[in-house]
Amino acid sequence: PGHAELPEAYREIGQPVLVGGSMGTCSYVLTGTQGAMDKSFGSTCHGAGRAMSRTKALRTLDAHTVLQSVKDVGCTTRVAKQGLAAEEAPESYKDVSEVVDTCHAAGISKKCVRLRPLICIKG
Repeated sequence: PGHAELPEAYREIGQPVLVGGSMGTCSYVLTGTQGAMDKSFGSTCHGAGRAMSRTKALRTLDAHTVLQSVKDVGCTTRVAKQGLAAEEAPESYKDVSEVVDTCHAAGISKKCVRLRPLICIKG
């Protein structure tokens, strides 16, 4: 906040940061903080990060089961290839809420909005 290079609309609140979740998990809107400028070169998380390699996900996860579990949380999916569902499954990624909470607690971004997934398109 307050940085001269920010567009005027964001100077008071900080730069908006979109943090996408994985298939069927929430996403977040954060704002940048002075703490990020001081501690991390003005940077914060931009996603959860992978917990499982794509290769391991393809070997261990069933695409049909993944698609059903995403549907069960109320999210519509469209995938170009079934394998993409396994590669991008929620269990292939770290918990985005934990990552965002950590960044918030560290003072390098501030939580503003939690978004619920409606549709996920892959490929």
